[in-house]
Amino acid sequence: MGSTGQLTPFGKPMLKHWLFDPAYKNLNHGSFGAHPAPVKEVQRAFMDLADQQPDPYIRRYHAEHLDKAREAVAKVLNAPRDECVFVKNATTGVATVLYNLAFQPDEALVYFEPVYGAVEKGVVSLQEHSSFQPRKVSFQYPIAEDELERRFREVVRKTREEGLKVRAAVFDSIVSNPGVRFPFERLTAICREEGILSIIDAAHGIGHIHLDLEKLQPDFLTSNCHKWLYTPRGCAVLYVPKRNQHFLRTTLPTSWGFIPAPDSPETIASVLQDPNAPATKSAFEQLFEFVATSDDSAYICLPAALKFRAEVCGGEDAIISYCQKVANEGADAVAATLGTDVLQEPDLKPGQESRMRQCALTTVRLPIAVASAGEGAAESFDYTPLVVLSEDEARSAFSWIQSKLIDEYRTFLPVFRHGAWLWTRLSGQVYLETSDFEAVGGSLKDLCERVAKKEFKA
Repeated sequence: MGSTGQLTPFGKPMLKHWLFDPAYKNLNHGSFGAHPAPVKEVQRAFMDLADQQPDPYIRRYHAEHLDKAREAVAKVLNAPRDECVFVKNATTGVATVLYNLAFQPDEALVYFEPVYGAVEKGVVSLQEHSSFQPRKVSFQYPIAEDELERRFREVVRKTREEGLKVRAAVFDSIVSNPGVRFPFERLTAICREEGILSIIDAAHGIGHIHLDLEKLQPDFLTSNCHKWLYTPRGCAVLYVPKRNQHFLRTTLPTSWGFIPAPDSPETIASVLQDPNAPATKSAFEQLFEFVATSDDSAYICLPAALKFRAEVCGGEDAIISYCQKVANEGADAVAATLGTDVLQEPDLKPGQESRMRQCALTTVRLPIAVASAGEGAAESFDYTPLVVLSEDEARSAFSWIQSKLIDEYRTFLPVFRHGAWLWTRLSGQVYLETSDFEAVGGSLKDLCERVAKKEFKA
C-alpha cells in the first residue's frame, strides 16, 4: 500500500500522512471527508491499470477487486459480504431504497426533522412523481430521547388514523446539522415492534462510531466511507439483509444488473457477463457490480484505507475513541471562549454522560440569537445574546462568518440557524488537537463581535 508501517501519534504528527495545504486547518472533516496520501497512491494505481488496459480491467478484474472491498467493509459492519454493496454516497443509498420500495397510495414514509437537506429534497421529488405520502416528525434540539420517541409514535398513530399504512421510516445515525448522535438503535427497535421498515441514513456512521449490523438488524442502512473511513470520494456502503433484497430491482440510474418484473418486456442481456459462466453471486450483488461507466476506484481502495487505519492509527477502537475525545474537549473549549454551551440533552443529571455527544461531531451555540418574524429583541432567550438578529440578518451573518473563516482564518466550520440561535459544528479527527479548537474559538469570538457591530452588512 505504501504505508509507513508504524504507528503515528494522533494530533499534529499525523498530519504528515495527509494532503492538506500546510496553511489550511481542516476542522470540517465531517462534510466531505479526507483520505491520507498512502490511500491516494493506491487509488492512482488502480486508475492507471484501468487506463492501461480498459477492457480487461473493467470487464474482468474490476469485479474481483470490488469483491475484496465488499468483504473488507462487511467485516467492519459485522455483516455478510453478500448483504453489502457500494453506491456513490449515502444520499444515493437512501434514494435507491425509497425508489425501489414503490410506495402505493395508501402507504406512508415517516422521517425526522432535522433531516439531511438532500434526503428531504429527494422525498419531495419522489412525492412529485408518484403517490408517495411522507409524514415528518417535527422537533428541535435539545430534546430528550423519551420525548423524541413519543413524537415518533404520535406521528405513526395519526398517520394510521388517516387510513394509511406506515410502511417505512428514515432516520439518521448521527444528524448532520446540528451534529449530534441520534438514538438510531432505539428507533430501529421501535420500527421492528411497529412493523415498519427501518431505513438508516448512517452518512456519518462507518469509521465514526461502532456499527454492529448483526446486532442492530436494520432493514436498510447506508453509510459514507469517504467521510470517516478514509476512502476517497465518493464511496458509500449500502447494506440490505437477504430478507429485503427482493425489494431492490434497480440501481440509480438503472443499469445492466436490472432485475425486471415477471411481466416486464424482455431486455438485452448484459454485455459484461459471460452467459455461460456459472453464477457465483446473487442477483442483488450483480445489480450493483456495474452501474454505468464511472470511476469506482474509491470503492476498491477501501482495503488500503483499513490497512492505514490499522497500521498507522492503531485500529478502529483507537481512532473512534480519539476523535470523540478531541471533538468533545474542543467543543467545551470553544463554548468556554464564547460563554455559551454545547448542544446536549436537556434532562441530564449531574455526572450523567450525554448520549448525543457520543460521536466526533459536536455543536456549539454562538452568542447570536435570532428573533422570529413579528417578535422583537425583547424575546426571552436561554442566554443573554451578544446580539439579536432578524431572520434576514441571520442568513447574511452566518454566510459572512463562513466566508471570513475561509478567507481570513484559513479554515472552515459550518454555521447555521437552529431554533432561536446560530450554532457551529466541530469535527474531531486524528490529525487535530484540542489546541486547534481553542484557536478557532478565539476566531469565532472575534467574528461574533464583528457581527454584533453589523460588519456583515458592509
